Amino acid sequence: MIDFYPLTRPIMFMLAPEMAHRLSIIALKTGFLHLAPCLNARDCELLHTEIAGLHFANPLGLAAGFDKNAEAVEALLRLGFGFAEIGTVTPRPQAGNPPPRLFRLVADKAIINRLGFNNAGYEAVYQKLAARQAYLAKRTDKIKEKAARPAQCAPHKGLLGINIGANKDSANKIADYTAGLARFYPVADYFTVNISSPNTPGLRDLQNSENLRRLLAALTIANDEQAAKYGCKRPVFLKIAPDLNEHDLDNITAEFARAPLTGLVIGNTTLSRPELAGKKYAAEAGGLSGAPLFALSTIILAKMRQRLGKTVPLIGAGGISNSQTALAKIQAGADMVQIYSGLVYQGPWTVPAIIKGLSSACRNAGVAHISALRDTKTADWASRPLAAD
Repeated sequence: MIDFYPLTRPIMFMLAPEMAHRLSIIALKTGFLHLAPCLNARDCELLHTEIAGLHFANPLGLAAGFDKNAEAVEALLRLGFGFAEIGTVTPRPQAGNPPPRLFRLVADKAIINRLGFNNAGYEAVYQKLAARQAYLAKRTDKIKEKAARPAQCAPHKGLLGINIGANKDSANKIADYTAGLARFYPVADYFTVNISSPNTPGLRDLQNSENLRRLLAALTIANDEQAAKYGCKRPVFLKIAPDLNEHDLDNITAEFARAPLTGLVIGNTTLSRPELAGKKYAAEAGGLSGAPLFALSTIILAKMRQRLGKTVPLIGAGGISNSQTALAKIQAGADMVQIYSGLVYQGPWTVPAIIKGLSSACRNAGVAHISALRDTKTADWASRPLAAD
């Protein structure tokens, strides 16, 4: 497996970030890339992850933001991800904030974005996913009839998460989220409720106790209604910000205990600006992601693992770029992890490299499953102070 990205990255970085991203989506849609690592039976046993009743071939997923409109789901899963999350999607189409709104901080391996939930809206994205579902069903039938061959080197069908949000000008943001559950229930494997983007005014207010209580109650009712309608219950995760203090974490824990969803995604981009080498864009408004977010998001993750206990599923995101950082998230308390900004700097070959690296970490530690490494460093990470305090 030859990694061509070091050769192509300088060319991509000559382009404006949004143009480069658009070309990446187009390239994926051509079906050229198919990098899923050919895992042996032992690797599959080590990495197979089951949470919330779902079976993931491995614990590495694509975070929301890369494929907002579900244009390249199959191509992304063929990179080797155990799951991919599309969106954030809002009820009505939304242009987002005016450009420029995406900035590379190359020296820091970071990105600042203030995109503002630019997306095609619930209905357009649903139609794409419904067509994908129909295609997969037809292909499954052909494989059963031996009229088509299963994909090579793909021991799994990655699962699909849908990240839902609220329109910027919505009069009832909570209703936007419940509408998302209703629209996408037939085509989602799980949902992520994004209340932590810093680029939609007032959105993070939903993390406050009273608002969060109302949101969780509404989501619980909506999920029960859809489960009764479709005969199955979809997991629902809440995505929180890394810019929280200890009191905020206590409040979220209390409300989550009162009306629990499935789990948490920790976390979103940060408004903080740790020491950055890339001074040119450091003052730009928006959320910071990438390597500088790793420590902060991992501390929040560990603190929430201690608060919520061992059984609540947690997905760790923020600053993952290789198998070492992915493993560190798991050791801090994550059941699964997500990557996005790391792909911009490391390229798509990072995905199979991380998966193989996690498998090697299990063998080197002499454990029978990746879950045995979870929480082994939670106390260390949780003992560190938060910048927000």
